[in-house]
Order: sequence, then structure tokens, then C-alpha cells
Amino acid sequence: MFAITYRKIFLIIAAAIFVGSAVIIGVFGLRLGIDFTGGSLTEVAYSVAPEKVVIEAAVTEFNLGGFSVRESEDDAGRSAFLIRTRDLGEDERAVLADAITNLGEGGEVTRFTSIGPVIGEELKDKAVWAIGGVVMIIVFYVAFAFAGIGVPVSSWVYGLVTIIVLIHDVLVPTALVSLLGYFVGIEVDILFVMAILAVLGYSVNDTIVIFDRVRENLVKNRTEHRKKVVEPGGVEHEEVTYTLTAPYEKIVGSAVAESMARSINTSLTTMVALVALYFVGGEVTQTFALVLFAGVAAGAYSSICIASPLIVAYAEWKAKREVTKS
Repeated sequence: MFAITYRKIFLIIAAAIFVGSAVIIGVFGLRLGIDFTGGSLTEVAYSVAPEKVVIEAAVTEFNLGGFSVRESEDDAGRSAFLIRTRDLGEDERAVLADAITNLGEGGEVTRFTSIGPVIGEELKDKAVWAIGGVVMIIVFYVAFAFAGIGVPVSSWVYGLVTIIVLIHDVLVPTALVSLLGYFVGIEVDILFVMAILAVLGYSVNDTIVIFDRVRENLVKNRTEHRKKVVEPGGVEHEEVTYTLTAPYEKIVGSAVAESMARSINTSLTTMVALVALYFVGGEVTQTFALVLFAGVAAGAYSSICIASPLIVAYAEWKAKREVTKS
């Protein structure tokens, strides 16, 4: 299997993606939306819209502090602008709405959302706990599901490799949103967190399917040895050990080959649906669809070209280490 044969190349590519994505996020950061920072979002739509600079000039006159204006479309397909400001009172909202609706023909405020800073901070904390909780559950599930294999890699290593792959699959869409936030103004909101959680679930499913096939092939290609062991105090128990009848590298490679068509087909059908959602769905779901698309693409690549090569590389390193010790 090419992914195992050329595992060093794929692992170098994976390391480059890790570092590159982390650098992008560190340099450009994430543009947090009002869901996390608190503030007000006003959407105004026009039948004949003014220029963006006209909207920005009008908002500037109100001395609302930092704000952003982003071009958009409303559900009816009309030209619209999304105006993000600090949390506005009722009087401020009414005055702002009256001013901006008169800047173009058919002006109408189609949406207004206001979130206080306390609620925004609470949502941020809950998002972090949700992602952390999902990751921990995945580790324990994989360790439990693969308990009893032990040769040549313990179940906890499968869990650790799964988490490393998940970090890769989350970093890729996050770095994409970081770039788009810096250059286009896309903001991170609750839908972004939902998309990341969906990516976690999708990616771990893809990886576990391949690892499960590895487990099946290990059972088929091993010889069982049983012997009685007497411990101090006369306690007797049976000890079971296993010897592989085929190289571990070959066993994992066959598992990847058997599962690859399923992984690719599942990913492609999901990505087709996400492309349709991006172009046909509304502006609200575009970022959600984009994050999912990037995450699914990263997950399809990582489950084949990172997870299995990494587990084989670890087994190889472990074998060399044991030979050195002996």
C-alpha cells in the first residue's frame, strides 16, 4: 500500500501542514464574532444598495467605537450589509437603523442580533469545554474498543494517534478561517464550533474504520500462546501471548487498501452535498459548509495518509528500541 510504503514522505507532509496551520493561526488569529465577544449585528438590505464606503461613513458618525461592515445578500437575494458594532441600546439601534435605511432605495433592516459580553464569554467557555469533552471521550472509546490487541502496539497508542489526526483535521479548517477572517472578514461564531465538532465526529469515524480493519487483520494473522504462570503465594493463572504471522507493516497496509475505497467514496459524497449547501444555502450557512468541506477533505487525507503510516512508524521505532535494549 503506497501510504505505508512511502510513509516518511506522508508524515513529513503532515508535519508541514501541522506547523503551517499553527503558524497561520498564530500570526493572523481568529476574528471572533459577536457570539463570543458580545455586541450587535445589524443586517440592512436594499433594492438599490449604496457603496460600502457610504455605509461605513454613516456608521462612523455615531461614534460607536470599533465596527465592521461586510457586504452580503439577504434571503430574498437583495444586496445587503452586515454591520457589527458594540452592544447597542434600543435608542441607539433605532437611530442607526433610521440612518442606514435611508442611504439606498428600499432600505430595510432585515435582522438585528444583540449579545452581551457576559453571554459571549460564557459561550466561549462552553465551546472550549465541548471540544475538550469530545476529544477525551474519543480517547477513552478508542482505548476501550482496541483493548486486548497489545501486539505490537497498545490500545492507548491507537487512541493517541487518533487524537493527533484529529488535531490535524481541526487545524486545517481553522487555519482556512483564520486566513479568510484576515483577508475577507469572516468571523468565528457558534456555527463554526458546530462545524468543528462535526469534523471531529466525521474524522474519528473515518480513522476508526481503518483501525478496526487493522484489528481484524491482526486477529487473523497471529498465533496464540498460552502458558500457566505461578505467582508468589501459589496463585496460578494463565498467561496469553501472541506472535504475528505476517509483518505488521503488511497487515496495516492491507487494512488501508481494503478501506480506502469506502473512505474516498464517503468523503466525496459528503463534499458534494457541502458544495451544494455553500452555493445554494444562505449566507448564514456558507462558513459552516466551508469549514466542514475543509475538515472532511483533511479527514479523508489524514485517515489514509497519516493515521496508518504513523502507527506503523511508531511500531517500527518501538521494535528498534527493544532490540537496542536487549
